[in-house]
Amino acid sequence: MSETPESAELSLDEQIAAYQREFAGLDPQVERVMSALSRLNRRMNVAYGRQTSTLGISNAEWEVLQALVLSGAPYQLGPGDLAKRLGLTPAAMTHRIDRMAGEGLVTRQRDETNRVRVIVELTREGREKWLEAMRMASVFEEDLLQDLTGAERALLGGLLRRLLRRVEAAQPDAGGRLNDLDDME
Repeated sequence: MSETPESAELSLDEQIAAYQREFAGLDPQVERVMSALSRLNRRMNVAYGRQTSTLGISNAEWEVLQALVLSGAPYQLGPGDLAKRLGLTPAAMTHRIDRMAGEGLVTRQRDETNRVRVIVELTREGREKWLEAMRMASVFEEDLLQDLTGAERALLGGLLRRLLRRVEAAQPDAGGRLNDLDDME
């Protein structure tokens, strides 16, 4: 019988026990929370990736669509602004925009008021892909949280926001990706 990736991974308790064996100063409560968050993040990224792939887009492309939608109508940003929002190098952003323009998800045109500046704009098809991805994600997320009461959801949301604020305060430059990973995209 061959092992599946799920069966090859240690349970959280096994992982904590191994950490404690190798690192005596470990707080098992802290490590249990951090390991669970890490695993949850990894599995959610896989789930979202599967959803976006059914739409013919990647998670990376969805991020650009999201940034344009979040900018508000008329859903336009310059490539530099997009790169900053997504924590990418300009070269990585250019590559992503090229690919997406070829797929009809965005257009790229010169700014009429500043001919040097380029404007990236969400197309109708790009907005439809974003909306469908949001619909799919909403179903997935509701299912994920179905066992939590409204009060538990509110408590969890508040606790996670507190952790996020702490990380953002300690690592203010960590909003995007690591510089050494940008070139791999």
